[in-house]
Amino acid sequence: MNIGQDWLEMLKEFHQRVELRAGHILVIGCSTSEVAGEHIGTAGSEQIAEAIYQELDQLRREIGIELAFQCCEHLNRALVVEEEVAYRLNLEIVAAVPVRKAGGSMAAHAYQQMEHPVLVESISAHAGIDIGDTFIGMHLKRVAVPVRLSRHQLGQAHVTFAKTRPKLIGGERAVYTRS
Repeated sequence: MNIGQDWLEMLKEFHQRVELRAGHILVIGCSTSEVAGEHIGTAGSEQIAEAIYQELDQLRREIGIELAFQCCEHLNRALVVEEEVAYRLNLEIVAAVPVRKAGGSMAAHAYQQMEHPVLVESISAHAGIDIGDTFIGMHLKRVAVPVRLSRHQLGQAHVTFAKTRPKLIGGERAVYTRS
């Protein structure tokens, strides 16, 4: 099992299928335990978190997107973001530091790697990646749309990808595309 290479291929396909632009927010929920084939929250792995983070950070630098890493339920699924993002989006900052046993290995690793990390209570992301069924839907903009890729498993974890679109409003006379 080559987590790094598999993850890179999945991320490339996701990027090809979803139009992410500078300033867009990508929320990531990840159980490194599930990737390793263990029950969520039981066997967090710094090595798996690092492999996943490296490729996401590379994507962030290439495109200019913002990353938001969801913590586990022990921190009420708060998110690790850069402080500047929290202020720019007027997000509610909460007082906690994620660690492996309260927040999860992925969020703890992201917190250690970011320049000025903070935790925020919630966010409305443009797209999301859920590794290990961590339930990121509460942090996606409406309307969330599943993105089906050729692969849906990383290690032993089920992976779900999502993008969002604006609500279609106005009824039968509404026009949704420019002519």
